[in-house]
Amino acid sequence: MPNIFHILSEGLQHGWRPVVEIAILSVGIYFSFKFVRGTRGAPVVYGFVLLVLSLTVLAYFLKLEVLSWLIRSFVAFAAVAILIIFQPELRRILAELGTHPLFATSHEQRENIEVIIQTVERLAEVRIGALIAIEQSINLQEATESGLPVNCEATPEMLEAIFFPNNAIHDGGVILKGDRIAYAACIFPLTQRQDLNPSLGTRHRAAIGLSEETDAVVVVVSEETGSISYAYKGQLTRGVTAEQLRAFLTSVLVKPDKTRHILRMFRPADVASKKPDAALVVQEPKT
Repeated sequence: MPNIFHILSEGLQHGWRPVVEIAILSVGIYFSFKFVRGTRGAPVVYGFVLLVLSLTVLAYFLKLEVLSWLIRSFVAFAAVAILIIFQPELRRILAELGTHPLFATSHEQRENIEVIIQTVERLAEVRIGALIAIEQSINLQEATESGLPVNCEATPEMLEAIFFPNNAIHDGGVILKGDRIAYAACIFPLTQRQDLNPSLGTRHRAAIGLSEETDAVVVVVSEETGSISYAYKGQLTRGVTAEQLRAFLTSVLVKPDKTRHILRMFRPADVASKKPDAALVVQEPKT
């Protein structure tokens, strides 16, 4: 009996490492495919993996030593190829990790969202095209080089005036930074994906292209149909309602009020848990 426990203890001591390695590799492979899926470099990666696997199986069964050596040598350069193919996506991820806003007011963020909702609703009714990029943690410096600086308060009236067809700067994208219209008439990079619907116009392709390279949320109003769409992280969602757009923007843009949480940490426990005085509580009269 003691021998059985001794064997089991030795097995647990020496057998947990393979389990951990398999778990780490499984998680790594899963997130790698999740990262690749939907990007413009996905077809290249899928084709490359299929080619390498096919040549590896062929070289193994036919005992082709030279081919096996070439495959092992070629795979060593895969890291460089990944950096080149997924350069925009990797830059976006690293920028997201490197920049985190410390203070954010959810009330102001919701007000900014309502400005966008009112604007796209009005433009969609009269079928005026619009392309609005909402900057987050990644600076849209490359897109602003082709635009005109505006630097004014973002209001539905101002955005409508910019996208009015007879306006000289209506043909292009607008970049919003917080509650300000930073730039107008910007030229966004077009996506290079080949699996998109051929009916997509330049605005939608520009929205996808900018969202592929940055963490910006890009809202589009179609000039032909008046439909509302949004692009985020390379994915385009078409034909949404104003309520659906509001819900999505809220889930992405409205962050917890970190200032309130930080102040609450330094608040005394008795003050934080103290209930409001009954004399200060005012109830609405029943009707």
